[in-house]
Amino acid sequence: MALDGIVDTVLEDVSRREAVVPFKEIKARSRDTEPARDAAGALLRPGCGVIAEIKREVPGKGPIAGVDSFEAIARLARQFEESGAHLIACQTEPHRFRGSLEDMQVARAAVELPMLCRDVIIDPYQIHEARCFGADMVPLQVELLGQARLESLLDRIESLGMTALAEVRSPEDADRALAAGATVVGVNAWTIGGQVLDRSTFSDVVPGLPPETLRIALGGVHSPRELFAYSAAGADAVVVGEGILTSEDPAACTRTLAAAGQHPACPSR
Repeated sequence: MALDGIVDTVLEDVSRREAVVPFKEIKARSRDTEPARDAAGALLRPGCGVIAEIKREVPGKGPIAGVDSFEAIARLARQFEESGAHLIACQTEPHRFRGSLEDMQVARAAVELPMLCRDVIIDPYQIHEARCFGADMVPLQVELLGQARLESLLDRIESLGMTALAEVRSPEDADRALAAGATVVGVNAWTIGGQVLDRSTFSDVVPGLPPETLRIALGGVHSPRELFAYSAAGADAVVVGEGILTSEDPAACTRTLAAAGQHPACPSR
């Protein structure tokens, strides 16, 4: 899907939802929810953390077996927590991943870990909406946002007690994220349409980040080898979705990756 198509689809979806629940109401609801969990603190735990992702479908590959109900989502979330994940991510994007905010709400209710909302966030309405459904960390796709909008959305996320994740795909994106005040940067190895994977993107971006910036690697982790490689390049955590969900035993796969991230041989800051 082209960038303009992604933005247009998101705005159309937001407009439909806002017609049902007005912005003033969703804003009030978001400020009346329980406090957000400390996602940044979870990233500061020793070693290279695993952010285990729940999603119903992979674009171009179809539905993921076993992720077909709220019960399955809650069960996976509990397994991820018990297996040593530092955070849980949930795809809420409906068109390419068949996700929903309700999926995230169910996953968060099943665990004590912070929750990363995985979606294309470009409108303030979505931020308040995500908080209502339990988001503790919210991503901003830097390449889709003008600088003023990026700064405004980042401030809004933090004003609700959540952690903003500036998601970048180039050193130029990273420079803009830092200028906007981002302290957590996620480097996505996938192009925004999901067609091309390039793990070297992480190594291209990280040298330009200040030492205190928290760094998350997204994309292409299937085994401890990729986790070690990202950690050696400076990752504080990796997001793993398909690699876990399509394994024979998602809980065992999560345990293996989490153990690798805590191993004395695993590079860390």
